[in-house]
Amino acid sequence: MSYLQAIILAIIEGLTEFLPISSTGHMIIASSIMGIATDPFTKLFTVAIQLGAILSVIVLYWKRFLPGTKTLPELITFYLKLFVAFLPAVVCGLLFNDFIDALLENITVVGIMLLLGGVLFLFIDKLFNDTGKSDEEPSYFSAFKIGLFQVIAMVPGVSRSAATIIGGLTQKLTKKAAAEFSFFLAVPTMFGATAKKLYDYHKEGVTLDAPHLSLLITGNVVAFIVAMFAIKSFINYLTKHGFKAYGYYRIAVGLAILILYFAGYKLSIV
Repeated sequence: MSYLQAIILAIIEGLTEFLPISSTGHMIIASSIMGIATDPFTKLFTVAIQLGAILSVIVLYWKRFLPGTKTLPELITFYLKLFVAFLPAVVCGLLFNDFIDALLENITVVGIMLLLGGVLFLFIDKLFNDTGKSDEEPSYFSAFKIGLFQVIAMVPGVSRSAATIIGGLTQKLTKKAAAEFSFFLAVPTMFGATAKKLYDYHKEGVTLDAPHLSLLITGNVVAFIVAMFAIKSFINYLTKHGFKAYGYYRIAVGLAILILYFAGYKLSIV
């Protein structure tokens, strides 16, 4: 992987991590187009650079994560709800790690999931409007149910952001509150996923040399900067316009992938 390829992937990650269009799916597509080899470091990189994007959440919403505007009991409750929502992904990630890794190499799955999710998005705004919804944090039980939705996003192309936002909408949250809780839940989720990938990488007997470490640092910095701009733009657009545009985008990209695949073009990561 070259520095240019790493920067392109990081820009894609920063733009798409918080949009309901699947950041992993887009990085798989980009990796396929650029011909990036599927080796242990590539798999680590596509997960680890999500950490840079997630750090932007902590910076932008630092008042939610640090003592200040919240009392200590409120802050503890906030973290406990994140932990409860995070648990389903931990359990399923440990149980189905190999299966998930195999799916990450299958671009056909990405195309199908983008397409199906896009069709769903065309109707989400009618199914869930903000009338009578709450801007407050979800209850513990609601947080757990949102965490169950996050498990679905382990299938590449589903989108972690999309799954958890929809999960929040089913729990009577407004679009803004559902999106923000999705951002907050991404913090422990991606920290955990990155730690797991680093452990797997080490267990395989591979060590991070200086060039690989430099690529990871570059990717995380770029993803962090891009995500800072993407988060606020997404919140503003979502509250004003809803999901329909993302639905059309997902359908277009999903169809393009499937058409190219069935036309004989090699889109899987080499």
